[in-house]
Amino acid sequence: MALHTPTTTPSVFVGGRKGDKFRFTVLADGLVRYEWAPDGSFEDRPSAFAANRRQCQSDALPSHRLVESARCIDIHTSRFHLTYRKAAAGFSPETLSARIHGPLGSTWRYGDAPATLGGTCRTLDGVDGRTHLEPGVTSRTGFANLDDASMLFTADGFIAPRKEGKDRVDAYLFCYGHDYRDAVKALYRVSGAPPLLPRWALGNWWSRYYEYTADSYLALMDRFAAARVPLAVAVVDMDWHWVRDPRVVEAGASGWSGYSWDTNLFPEPREFVAELHRRGLKITLNEHPADGVARYEDVYKEMARALGHDTSHGDAIPFDITDRAFVKAYYGIALRHVEEDGVDFWWTDWQQGTHSGMPGVDPLWPLNHFHFLHNADLQRRRGTRPLVFSRYAGAGSHRYPIGFSGDTVTSWASLAFQPEFTATASNVGYGWWSHDIGGHMLGARDDHLTARWAQLGVLSPVMRLHSTKTRWVAKEPWNLPLGGPQETVVEFLRLRHRLLPYLHTMNKRAAESGEPLVQPMYWEHPEREEAYGVPNEYCFGTQLLAAPITAPQNRAIKTGKVRAWLPPGTWVDFFTGVVYDGDREMWLSRTLDKTPLLMRQGAIVPLDADEDGGANGAANPQGLEIVVAVGADGRFDIMEEDESFEGYAEEPRWVTTSVALDQRTGVLTIGPNRSGALAYSRRWKVRLLGVRDPTGITASVGGLTTASVATAVENGTMVDLGRIAPGDTAVLFLGPNPQLSVNDFKSLIFPILYDAQVSFELKEKIDEIITPKDVPASIRVGQLAALDMDEDLRHVLNEFLLADSRS
Repeated sequence: MALHTPTTTPSVFVGGRKGDKFRFTVLADGLVRYEWAPDGSFEDRPSAFAANRRQCQSDALPSHRLVESARCIDIHTSRFHLTYRKAAAGFSPETLSARIHGPLGSTWRYGDAPATLGGTCRTLDGVDGRTHLEPGVTSRTGFANLDDASMLFTADGFIAPRKEGKDRVDAYLFCYGHDYRDAVKALYRVSGAPPLLPRWALGNWWSRYYEYTADSYLALMDRFAAARVPLAVAVVDMDWHWVRDPRVVEAGASGWSGYSWDTNLFPEPREFVAELHRRGLKITLNEHPADGVARYEDVYKEMARALGHDTSHGDAIPFDITDRAFVKAYYGIALRHVEEDGVDFWWTDWQQGTHSGMPGVDPLWPLNHFHFLHNADLQRRRGTRPLVFSRYAGAGSHRYPIGFSGDTVTSWASLAFQPEFTATASNVGYGWWSHDIGGHMLGARDDHLTARWAQLGVLSPVMRLHSTKTRWVAKEPWNLPLGGPQETVVEFLRLRHRLLPYLHTMNKRAAESGEPLVQPMYWEHPEREEAYGVPNEYCFGTQLLAAPITAPQNRAIKTGKVRAWLPPGTWVDFFTGVVYDGDREMWLSRTLDKTPLLMRQGAIVPLDADEDGGANGAANPQGLEIVVAVGADGRFDIMEEDESFEGYAEEPRWVTTSVALDQRTGVLTIGPNRSGALAYSRRWKVRLLGVRDPTGITASVGGLTTASVATAVENGTMVDLGRIAPGDTAVLFLGPNPQLSVNDFKSLIFPILYDAQVSFELKEKIDEIITPKDVPASIRVGQLAALDMDEDLRHVLNEFLLADSRS
């Protein structure tokens, strides 16, 4: 006789009773945990993956219906119907299955490994191009399965291995159809939400594997400042500690691990760190901990006393992240000894495999976990937020940002994979990758490659320039040639800091709403086949669509290109103001100084108004520029933090400034401007992207008409609203139903044609086709098709002729 349980089931558990070897846990309407325990002993401790499972289980129960008999269990939710035919031999494809509701109607069976849309991987060390990605929790079949073999946490917060037994099953079935965002939010629900990053982590990072001295490093930081290139984080790679000292050789050490400053290079470490802080920079040091603590380290004797280590032979103290006593001494003595000099966080550079002193425990997991907890304690005392910079250990690693993706090969193939790699990582909730921008090692010098990689870095979660130790590789912009690469890198590094108001708002969204900054196109358009065919194209926050150029420049035409898909709607390019009809695929070509970055009508993006990107660090801006794409209603709430009160890091105090466009009336409203502790007058500008006519625009600030200045700029119209006082509102009157200007395809084509290294005869023939008035674009395209020319030049001509159907 069937036992019917109502939707208000008093427990999330199904099975797991005395004598049962199976247990199911309904964690969300599309997420179920399924376990098989031959001894009937189930695992209730949180794991590295399912760290939030207890909270998840104690939350409001997902609506579900259970039908159980002596032979069968059926669990129904709004998303799936799971069936288990009870069997003594364990789960099998015949006994355990689930069917997803909705149009897909697909069925999963135990043992199936659904082809997911991919997740991410531990590292890109040595990768030249593509590499295998671990599964994510999104799939076109509607199902994704995640086996949890990660370490466990004890009641007092330490780590533990899993129970032994090859027949044990601990797995999670995600049944979300094509609701990819919901699948990732379910992952966060059971695993824990990504933390809010400190704002400064979103600025430019300088990093280079190089033997700096204190003086040379500070001089380099001053050179960046003189070039008006803002930085936020100063990374000092492993040569901060003893590497080649005779004592290292005498101890038989490798020199990779170290916990004492090399005072030949940094004679006054505390003063060096203080000087970086005075320059508005945070500092992180690289550590390779696997070799333990050698006898020449400053902390050797203190560590030895704490651990009862015999020092009579001068043996190194072994590194063991699974030993309680060592963990306490490692963080409380070895790292804290260096942190007392003012170091802000650590770059944990673990490359020594997946085995530890505890069976089945990958040492990278506890390293990331304990580093993050340790830094949280440190930053709590300093009044900011925790950060760890390390490699990915597996699903759930999003709780320990930021990710270091490893030592990539410097090649176009590596660059071509990184946008896809970054976007796909969101399928397993890993939203804060930091790459070695420009490539780490090997390869050959290619200044155009460096420039394109820098563009990608600026439009990535974290922008960190880095390279290996060789005099022949350096990423300082002034080492690049004038006339393209140098200017491109400088302007994009400045843009990164100008984007901080937008990026930090997206940072809040990621932490509170489970929305990674970078998202694949198919998250937004899951039923469009085209969205799956552009893996390197992605949504960069809520307002921007990026399609980075990752292929070499055509040296004759002087453009690079990318095949992109423009979703339905009308789009306008962030850099050029060129308007594009959507709902189609097309080649987008750009000169080296630009990369395709698009805004849909109604999109609004806030920038720091300082065109140099401001000073070092990441302070709230003294003025803002609002970039607007007219043609549809739009709204953006700029989120800024009041960092002036004690405890802001643990309980953020957000101040909101709203920007809204009413398309029908053509009224753009800003404010009221922020108040409270952040109340001070700021200058505001509005850039009307793709609007070429500045006449007829008026404005009022605080209810008073202002003599705002509207002027034509390269990509649209700029309106200077002047200063807005605290509590005031600015209103910009654009006229009813404002529209993007029609492209002038001739002004777009002729500069590129002029620079193209092709025959004058061909240019004359193209001119004869382009210049006449009142000729349909389709006719011009047909006439151009009859000419023999470089295909990349043809792509440029077709793009601008066909971009905007109104022209």
